[in-house]
Amino acid sequence: MLRIAILDDYQQIALKMADWGALAAEAKVDAFPDHLFDEAAVAARLSDYDVVIGMRERTPMPRSLLERLPNLKLLITAGARNAVFDLEAATELGIVCSGTSMGLGPVAAELTWGLILALIRHIPQEDASVRAGTWQNTVGEGLTDKTLGVIGLGRLGTAVAKVGLAFDMKVLAWSQNLTTERAAEVGATYATKDELLASSDFVSLHYVLSERSQGMIGARELALMKPSAYLINTSRGPIVDEAALIDTLQRRSIAGAGLDVFDVEPLPADHPFRRFENTVVTPHLGYVTEDAYRAIYGQSIENTQTFLAGDPVRVLNPKVLGGPNRMKG
Repeated sequence: MLRIAILDDYQQIALKMADWGALAAEAKVDAFPDHLFDEAAVAARLSDYDVVIGMRERTPMPRSLLERLPNLKLLITAGARNAVFDLEAATELGIVCSGTSMGLGPVAAELTWGLILALIRHIPQEDASVRAGTWQNTVGEGLTDKTLGVIGLGRLGTAVAKVGLAFDMKVLAWSQNLTTERAAEVGATYATKDELLASSDFVSLHYVLSERSQGMIGARELALMKPSAYLINTSRGPIVDEAALIDTLQRRSIAGAGLDVFDVEPLPADHPFRRFENTVVTPHLGYVTEDAYRAIYGQSIENTQTFLAGDPVRVLNPKVLGGPNRMKG
């Protein structure tokens, strides 16, 4: 019988999101709600498990950890890529790797607009004040005729841009390979990164974390932004130089920030982002929807069943989860 570990089940709902009974005769499933930062503690917890299911970019799986898990046979990640899973090392160690989809629709783009509206209409503060018995303590801003700057005009960036246009905003866009023609296809105007930062009232980041995007928004870039502007990050924390952003927010050099992602997650209890009045912070909710969880955990069951049957495990992105683990066909 396989032993299966589900990691970082923060809401303690993984076992309710799929029919784990389908594996009852072949596997025992344990879901862990707490996040362990210490690699030795993770190794001790997982030493007896044959299958590990990790939510994308929560618990890292580097070579040093994988080498301490002699029983591990199948490693499943939510999504088609996972920047903190060393898939090359897993392949060398004979561990089969598998991915899932992330559910339906550009849900991180939806959260982006939730953060923007929460910031400019002071929704968290006004909700708290109404519950405390007071009434109308702030004055908000509108979106019409404001400028939205989208950094990264892929699937999510395009969805964000289209909503900005629906609000009658001017939309600027930049990425390292973006062309004027591609920007125009979605109704945006191409700008250089510096032009976008200097002109936008809202700067929204939609970039995959990589060596070239890490620290893309640093002290120099933040200094280009208008004092009335807001930064929104629903992509990955390290795309922004966190120390520079903390300093910028403390000095109120920009109006505020809406943040769903951080350098260290879960966010430490004493982190300044928890205290700032000019931030709206959410606990990496970009893909945390019922649809996404049902897809992730349901497909994790399917992948485990395929593994047990002795067939190649379904992998959604062979280029990322490749090598001997690649799906045939």
